[in-house]
Amino acid sequence: MYARFAESRVRTALSDTPIVMVVGPRRAGKTTLVRGIDPLQRQYLTLDDHATLAAATADPVGFVRGLDRVTLDEVQRAPELVLAIKRAVDEDRRPGRFLLTGSANVLALPRVGDSLAGRVETITMLPLAQAEILGIQPQFLHYLFDGKFLPGSPVSVGDELVLRVLTGGFPESVHRTSEKRSQAWARSYLDSIIRRDIPDIATVDRLAELPKLVRILAEHSGQLVNYSQLGAGIGLSYKTAQRYLSLLEQVFLVRTLQPWYTNALKRIVKTPKVHFLDSGILAAARGLTFDRLKADREAFGALLESFVHAEVRKLVTNIDTAFEAFHFRDNSGTEVDLVLERQDGQIAGIEVKAAATVRGADFKGLRVLAEVCGKRFAAGVVLYDGEDLVPFGERLFAVPLSHLWN
Repeated sequence: MYARFAESRVRTALSDTPIVMVVGPRRAGKTTLVRGIDPLQRQYLTLDDHATLAAATADPVGFVRGLDRVTLDEVQRAPELVLAIKRAVDEDRRPGRFLLTGSANVLALPRVGDSLAGRVETITMLPLAQAEILGIQPQFLHYLFDGKFLPGSPVSVGDELVLRVLTGGFPESVHRTSEKRSQAWARSYLDSIIRRDIPDIATVDRLAELPKLVRILAEHSGQLVNYSQLGAGIGLSYKTAQRYLSLLEQVFLVRTLQPWYTNALKRIVKTPKVHFLDSGILAAARGLTFDRLKADREAFGALLESFVHAEVRKLVTNIDTAFEAFHFRDNSGTEVDLVLERQDGQIAGIEVKAAATVRGADFKGLRVLAEVCGKRFAAGVVLYDGEDLVPFGERLFAVPLSHLWN
């Protein structure tokens, strides 16, 4: 069993908050995590059990009335239960009473988020980070914002890096012994998300079109979102494509990355990007294999960018400091793949390159970002498929991609 970054945050939240909700994609390890927290003192119930689900939906208030220090798994299957939990907590605000998990972002559902304001702490748990798989405490974000990197760490390059990206972070994919078996699991997972999890949270009139939309999104992962273009090929309107993409976000299949901009820059693209939150699922949706990626570095580059985006989001859960993630692009095409803004206003940029060499031109977007941010700019890195840590000017570095976890 893997030690998860989220565990310490969950335990801390339970010590002072009446409701703690762990949200993230199905099969990411949420159940394993919460079942290991105070198992002798906490009752465990899952709404994946038909009898439990029937009792919860038939009489939510009565169901909750007899519960105290309980773990409720997959609560998105009965969102009306959350309102009954709110009532119970308003009557008794002792910390740690309810530990909830959701394979959909329940707080994004109508009426639910507002009703729990001030009563709940939400912790997002994505699939395994590479550092969690290896049992390492990563320091990448600390080094990035300090503007200092240490050379000499072991690196993953070439074929090993491709295999890590193709596998992704879902435990069941990591444990499979072959590429074909991992991709078979990923395809089954995608089907389950579409056929089961989406209908749990919304009515979808054209459910049969969702697999097609997922395939189109997979081809556009890491690119700017154009809802009209996404929907046109399968007969969906702009608004319908936008709504369906929002549902896929709620079940943690994809994530839109908002643009970073400032008043100092007038010619900024203010369109979000879309990323899959697991590179293994993305590879399966696109039919990408090891042999194909070895022959097509452009396809690997698109997959690698989404992999890095997800890895950084996982690292953020391991530290107490709050971050927001963005992308940057101006009208001339100058861009930075990932911009991190720390709660103190400091900013760092990350550019992703699937090549084994780095040139000065690869820092063009980071230099623009540094100039605009001034003293707020902590550092900029080009993460690449190489072995050497190379300075490229003040607060600019070429960094081996495996420094994300080594």
